[in-house]
Amino acid sequence: MAHTVEWKVRLYLFEEQGTTKARVVLDTGTTVLTGHGAAHRNPVDADVPEIGDELAAGRAMHDLGRQLVDIAERDIEGVDAPATGGSVRPETGWQL
Repeated sequence: MAHTVEWKVRLYLFEEQGTTKARVVLDTGTTVLTGHGAAHRNPVDADVPEIGDELAAGRAMHDLGRQLVDIAERDIEGVDAPATGGSVRPETGWQL
């Protein structure tokens, strides 16, 4: 069975006094999730905005990814899938 969807992602970056902050918003059409990240520049480090952008954005996307995996794990637990192995959590075929 083919399954195709489009999720929209927006990434916002802003800097204040040596701290770059990022917010990434995922809109699945049915759910909106927001991830946050920040990068703090040491005052003795060179002012290279791209590095702060990369760190803050990566951390925001990591936060969003963690949220998605948490939701998927709860959804998997909600499915009455038969256990296939000796693990405590039932195996469903979805590798996490």
